[in-house]
Amino acid sequence: MVNQFTINLGFYMLMPYLAQHLSGTLGLAGWTVGLVLGVRNLSQQGMFLVGGALADRFGYKPLIVTGLALRTVGFAVLGLVDSVPALLAASAATGLAGALFNPAVRAYVAADAGERRVEAFALFNVFYQAGILLGPLAGLALTWLDFRLTCLTAAAVFAVLSAVQVRSLPHRPAERGGGQPLRWRGLLGNRRFLLFAAAMTGSYVLSFQVYLALPLEVRRIGGEAAAPAVAVLFVVSGLATVLGQTRLTAWCRRTWPPGRSLTAGLLAMAAAFLPLAAAAAVPPPGPGPARLALALGPPVLAAALLTLGTMLAYPFEMDTVVSLAEGRLVATHYGLYNTVCGIGITLGNLAVGAALDLAPAATWLGLTALGLAAAAALAALHRTGRLAPAPRPAATPARVG
Repeated sequence: MVNQFTINLGFYMLMPYLAQHLSGTLGLAGWTVGLVLGVRNLSQQGMFLVGGALADRFGYKPLIVTGLALRTVGFAVLGLVDSVPALLAASAATGLAGALFNPAVRAYVAADAGERRVEAFALFNVFYQAGILLGPLAGLALTWLDFRLTCLTAAAVFAVLSAVQVRSLPHRPAERGGGQPLRWRGLLGNRRFLLFAAAMTGSYVLSFQVYLALPLEVRRIGGEAAAPAVAVLFVVSGLATVLGQTRLTAWCRRTWPPGRSLTAGLLAMAAAFLPLAAAAAVPPPGPGPARLALALGPPVLAAALLTLGTMLAYPFEMDTVVSLAEGRLVATHYGLYNTVCGIGITLGNLAVGAALDLAPAATWLGLTALGLAAAAALAALHRTGRLAPAPRPAATPARVG
């Protein structure tokens, strides 16, 4: 839990301000900003399968330490370069780092939690969001001085965490995966798992807009003067999760089956973009408090609804991955899951970045439609029983005689 908190502290110290740095300081076009951010996600989400398979083969700790060290390098380089090829390379390195440590961290939690995975992942999300809460506040102060200082400080956080993990993170036999080989036929033949991953891709495209579309919208309406207000988006997200995640998860477990919680989460995410669509139809007022309110109000409401959707879905989403994996090669399944979602995020970022330059209102309505489609797909999977693991075949009775 502390490991994940520190990872997010360093990550969100930098990432909320990267889009503004690329579009403002460096003057890159919207589609180029989307490409740089998308490459990070394609590298991370797309390489999750490799990271997960390596974690199941060699153990969780080595992959966690290696990923943290690589992100140290990637974040440092982001603060020192200004050419698009170099930015793409640094972005890819930071993404690959996440691909190495993220499946291992989640499989570590699942292995330790046993049958209490839902509660464990709810608490995991509290620590996760606490990092999101504090990281942007630290990054805001540093970016006000110099964005390069933000990058180098974030790199230092990961460097210290790498050293701490080498010294302190325990090895446990159950976490090493027993050297299990990767069987592609069994992994890719798990249709329930693949359908679930495809349906959840929409949620990742929507939630990622906190880093891409919402900061760009704040800047588009409010100008550079509103840039510091981007931190409010992450304060709202972090506070809501820290204060309410465990209670909301406990209520969902008492009230709904997991599939219904997942569907409700997607519906909340779909609704998040309606305030932005409504605001896009209003001509921006002149400089002053009214313009700042229009620049900040709808994005904050959108961030709050995206957070609610994540709180509803995340613990059950992580538990469902383990259930559909039937407890075998869990890190590899997390890797494949995020590979599928990562491809969707990259394509979605390119589309959103380009669409925002042309038609903001249509972009928000398109994101709402994507959320509704994903919610409908999850509801169908729940209704047909495909979110439950396939029943194991009955043992053949022993012959007598």
